[in-house]
Parts: sequence; C-alpha cells; structure tokens
Amino acid sequence: MASDTTSAKLAVLIDADNAPPAIIEELLAEVAKYGTAHAKRAYGDWTGTSLRGWKEQLLAQSIQPIQQFAYTTGKNATDAAMVIDAMDLLHSGRFDGFCLVSSDSDFTRLAARIREAGLTVYGFGERKTPKPFVAACDKFSYIENLITSSAAAPTDTALSPASHTSASRLKSDTALVDLLRNAVEASSDDDGWVRLASVGHIITKQHPDFDARNYGYNKLSDLMAATALFDLDRRIPGDGKPAVIYARDKRHPT
Repeated sequence: MASDTTSAKLAVLIDADNAPPAIIEELLAEVAKYGTAHAKRAYGDWTGTSLRGWKEQLLAQSIQPIQQFAYTTGKNATDAAMVIDAMDLLHSGRFDGFCLVSSDSDFTRLAARIREAGLTVYGFGERKTPKPFVAACDKFSYIENLITSSAAAPTDTALSPASHTSASRLKSDTALVDLLRNAVEASSDDDGWVRLASVGHIITKQHPDFDARNYGYNKLSDLMAATALFDLDRRIPGDGKPAVIYARDKRHPT
C-alpha cells in the first residue's frame, strides 16, 4: 500500500449492471481523494439496450468497456469477468488499491481476497448494498452521498442524498454518540484532545460505511459540531502546514 494515499495507484472496476451512470463524475471525484485511477473498466453486455445510458459516460470519463455476453438467463457472467480481471490486476503488482463499484454481494469474497494481499479496497454502492460486502471493504461509500446539488436530479428517489439530521436527533442517536465518544477516547491525550483525522480513522476501521454525509453533513467536523457534545479546536502548526482540527469530549474535566 502506498504511504501517501493521494499517490496510490488504483484500479476502478465498475459493475455497470449494478451502478447508475448518472453519478460517475461524482464517483471518480471521490476516488481521486484516495489516489489516481490508473485503470478504469466497466463490465456489462454492451450489445443490449439496458446499458445505453452508460455509453456517453464511458467516452467522457475515458472508461474502458469490457464486453461480457449473457450466456444464459439468470446467471451473471459480468460478475465472473470482473472477478477474473481483478485477480489478474492484483497479481500484476502494479496497484496499491482497488475501487469496486457495485451493490452486489457477489463481490464480498473478492474484496476480502484483495485485502488479504495487503491492498486497500474502496467499495461504492447504493444503500441497499448487503452488509457482508460493505464489511469486506476498508472503506465503503454510498453513492447517494455523492449526489450534489450540481448533479442532475436522480430519477429514483431512493438515490436522494441524506437530509440534514437535527442536533436533537443526533444527540438521541445512542449508537452514533457512543461511536464518536469511544473513538475520541481511544486515542486522546491526557488533556482529552485528539486529532480529528485519528477519530475518523478509528471509526472507519470499525464501520467501513460510516460517513458524515449519511447524516447530511459534509465533514466529520461538521457532524461532531452539530451534536454539541464535543469541543473542536483548529490549530495552525506553522511552517506553512495546513491547520489541524482537534476534538475533545465536553465531559472531559478541564
């Protein structure tokens, strides 16, 4: 795995049968946060009409279409082709991580196998994605969270981004509050302060699909501020380095 995630070489493999083409631009922007897409492939039967909406995106985003005929009804040959290609790319030794785009649980074992080889797996799928596939990834992002106001309105209301969760509802969400507090406590110093990046890292290791956008907030800092349960401190380290945000549980004695 590359030490600098922004320079990580990534293979982006898209199950076109299980991913909407309307969000591909936002999806690739999200991928860019984790590294550079050195391979971009989309799998499906391009001779049919069901993937017609993808063709324009393939050209615009320089995604290589991989043709896979449906040999028989009821069997997904696309999944098999994607798995075979993924293993070939894995054994090439040219990549630091994989981005698997699908809402299909059939890729659970593939994600686990790639992680066994020491590479990072980023999953992308709809909220209906089965939990085993989500848990098999290092990080899983719901494509509903990638939809922005500048994007075309989704034709399926199920793909709408999460609405802003009120402070009162956040406070009453015991699971969320415990998750945030436990993550802060796990790596805080004697004064109770911890770098927010460390908090996010701890949470993601426990819940790959955790995302502040699930609650309608763009950043973890925004979500934690909205709960009113944490103190946040923006510190400037100097030497031209970017500011670092620290968090502390308000219950910690001052």
